[in-house]
Amino acid sequence: MMKKYLTTKEVATLARMSTRTIERLRALGRGPKFYRVGEKGVRYIENDVQAWIEKNPVEQA
Repeated sequence: MMKKYLTTKEVATLARMSTRTIERLRALGRGPKFYRVGEKGVRYIENDVQAWIEKNPVEQA
């Protein structure tokens, strides 16, 4: 099965967050697992993103 790679923008859409939030979480080491592609490219595997979302539920007050 082919892995589907996502851009930061696609991850933000999937997680319903801004791209800036995804970038900040990545810098803090709290975002989904990612891979560097070239000097500036970043990609995420869709299954890793789904697992990250499921492991980090937001509880409403």
